[in-house]
Amino acid sequence: MKRRIAYVEDDRATREQYSCLLRQQGFQVTTYSDKEQAIQGIQRDLPDLVLLDVTHLDDRDAGYRICAKIRQASSETPIIFLTNRQTDIDRISGFRLGADDYISKQVSAEFLLVRIDALFHRIDALRKPRFRDERTIEYSKLVIDNLRSTISWQGRPVELPLTHVWIVRELHRNEGRVCTTRQLMQAANVVVEPNTIAVYVKAIRRAFQNIDEDFSCIRTERGRGYRWLEC
Repeated sequence: MKRRIAYVEDDRATREQYSCLLRQQGFQVTTYSDKEQAIQGIQRDLPDLVLLDVTHLDDRDAGYRICAKIRQASSETPIIFLTNRQTDIDRISGFRLGADDYISKQVSAEFLLVRIDALFHRIDALRKPRFRDERTIEYSKLVIDNLRSTISWQGRPVELPLTHVWIVRELHRNEGRVCTTRQLMQAANVVVEPNTIAVYVKAIRRAFQNIDEDFSCIRTERGRGYRWLEC
């Protein structure tokens, strides 16, 4: 079955260029040029992946709002920003809202396709339990469902994208020990800047704190990495 990609881009030439490229690679592509239509269409029929720009027409941050709406509907649907907005603030905003990747329009078509394929590969891996004897891990307030790749805290679901779920799992598996940024990249099957891992961890903390404002299980070890503590 073909993977389904929703592509949100207001520029017609760019939209046609990338949608044609994706279809040539065997993807089923639904395109949107309007923010509201995109939100309604994607929420009504969740695709396998969403590709979107940040700026749409006169709305400088439309893509961020679309990303937030998608995350409300699904914590698992992969989201990639494909945009010319490349400042650190832009990237951080995207990742904080739950994006799984943030790519410049200046990259080659081959690079984009590799990142999409890598993300699908990671998703497939995440949906398979790594630990056959531990389909569900229950530890104090934390429950990790390895089959569904979901996490709950104090009996309530923690809304996290797949990349973040994988990082939490790795931190918890190494409770009390420092996990380096490289180790967390390997666990999440991504290659990103170390600062991006820091952004991921901040987003993870915030997701837990939305449930428990006293959450403090993840400690930053400056210059070394991150540690999961009993709490």
